[in-house]
Amino acid sequence: MNFWNKYILSFSKKIIIFTFVFISLINNLVGQKVTNRILFIFDDSYSMYAPWNTEPKINVAKRVLGKFMDSIQNIPDLEIALRCYGHTTFFQPVRNCKDSKLEIPFASAKVNAPKIKAFINTLEPKGTTPIAYSIGQAEKDFTPCNNCRNIIILITDGIEECEGNPCEVSALLQKKGIFIRPFVIGIGLDMKFADALGCMGKFVDVSNENNFYPVLNQVLVEALTRTTVQVNLLDIYKKPTETDVAMAFYNVENNQLMYTYMHTINNYGQPDTLVLDPDVNYNLEVYTLPKVSKQNIKLEKGKHNVISLPAPQGYLNLQIDGSIYDYYPTTIVKKAGDTSILNIQDFGKTEKYIVGKYDLEILTLPRIYLKNVEIKQSSTNTIKIPASGSVFITRPAKGFGSIYLDNGKTLEWVCNLDNNALMENIYLQPGRYKIEFRYAHQKQMIKTIEKSFEVKSKESVRVNLN
Repeated sequence: MNFWNKYILSFSKKIIIFTFVFISLINNLVGQKVTNRILFIFDDSYSMYAPWNTEPKINVAKRVLGKFMDSIQNIPDLEIALRCYGHTTFFQPVRNCKDSKLEIPFASAKVNAPKIKAFINTLEPKGTTPIAYSIGQAEKDFTPCNNCRNIIILITDGIEECEGNPCEVSALLQKKGIFIRPFVIGIGLDMKFADALGCMGKFVDVSNENNFYPVLNQVLVEALTRTTVQVNLLDIYKKPTETDVAMAFYNVENNQLMYTYMHTINNYGQPDTLVLDPDVNYNLEVYTLPKVSKQNIKLEKGKHNVISLPAPQGYLNLQIDGSIYDYYPTTIVKKAGDTSILNIQDFGKTEKYIVGKYDLEILTLPRIYLKNVEIKQSSTNTIKIPASGSVFITRPAKGFGSIYLDNGKTLEWVCNLDNNALMENIYLQPGRYKIEFRYAHQKQMIKTIEKSFEVKSKESVRVNLN
């Protein structure tokens, strides 16, 4: 073994050790279990017979990939698979542009690494280079999986030869969330082809056979490195004290929901740490009332990222001064001056809202409207209304009628009576009221019956429409 081979092997072992330590450290820190699935797409087209420094490319690839498989088979939570192209049909006299096959489906690295190593050693280059077709077929290779990161590592010595568009296919499948941005390893390629391959994903050039192994390890570390994220929900003092609210991360490219969490302050008094895929740009939605958001978040790979956004909150508490039976009204909450309904809040409950002013419509009879109710940081604004009373209305026959609030000068409509009921019980806020009623069989307006009554809090009154 020459000096360079010894040096490369020594350097590679250090990288592999670093990989194991780094992955173990991240897993211990965050405690989230994510399965990484790597699909290796391997070029076995006829051009792999071409010499590369001292021997054919295929020989170097077999040797290096074999050792690489030995090094990754004990990595936890890693599944691998192998798709090859250009390996079943000779490129002459006609190119077979569908010469691509999933040879080894996904299984744990411990199970599949020896299988992939053995299979690669049997390969003899034959055909053409259908890169676009192979990437498109990868959609079927990644079977449904919960909490998985799908990764492609394409190893090729040439560019597309079948008139496909690998960049369009890759971009489409990334947008669909099939896999994250692929890694493309070009072996012995002219650098003028870098742009043609780089548009598919992250392109890494292997300029000579001696750096093939380090490049593979570099790609592995980058592919498996999980990036930590801390979301700071800031109060009015710009301190990350707000918490206990749901939040969601969406893929910027296709608006696909990627992660949902309930924001938490951990045991150290800091916003808890998350692990997110660093190869995706995110839109963050925090479901406060109203919600707050941050757009197009780009994470720094392999580092602890802090995402801060203002979310100062206070509380609104709705109470009834006593109660009558089981009648508890509800309340429509809107931002002050806004017509959109923000929330429906029941009495007897406390809800959190972003600091600001709100309009309340309390669904009592009659309605109670409160404008510009202020919510302050970490404070509770308690709104208390009188308990309703009730009126029990009876009549010997069906008819038409309404209840009005009587302020002594004008009447304010409150509600209509049930035309088909002979008895009904209606909850009303304390006050003086009138009923205007006419029996259905009476066809003269002069037959209108008017009844006045008073409702007191927590008391019931009877009205007979004779």
